[in-house]
Amino acid sequence: MDLQNPLLAYLGVGLSEWTAGHCRFYLDVEPRHLNRQASLQGGVIATLLDAACGYAGLTPDGEEAQDHAVTVMLTISYLAKVDSGRLFATGRLTHMGRRLYFASGQVATSENKIIASAQGTFRRSQ
Repeated sequence: MDLQNPLLAYLGVGLSEWTAGHCRFYLDVEPRHLNRQASLQGGVIATLLDAACGYAGLTPDGEEAQDHAVTVMLTISYLAKVDSGRLFATGRLTHMGRRLYFASGQVATSENKIIASAQGTFRRSQ
């Protein structure tokens, strides 16, 4: 599915699941994703969490008209370092209002080691 998101495409982020209230992306960590300490750049983790949480509150393409949202607030806890392997970013809708929605997410390794977690607030837009 084409998410029409050039940044995610540029980073090599792929979509593995997207249903109403749930979204899961994956990323194979490459040298271009690493910082000066040779671990995954925090901004890449933030992008994964923002996308997973944000898409969790949107309607998957094919179910209804595609909608959009902007991030109002995103709080991230970085819990562990990683420098290689496949990561999964999972977002779950926790509350839906008329214009705002709330979601939580995690980035984990293939072995289910949690790298980071987040909570966010998003505003629907057309």
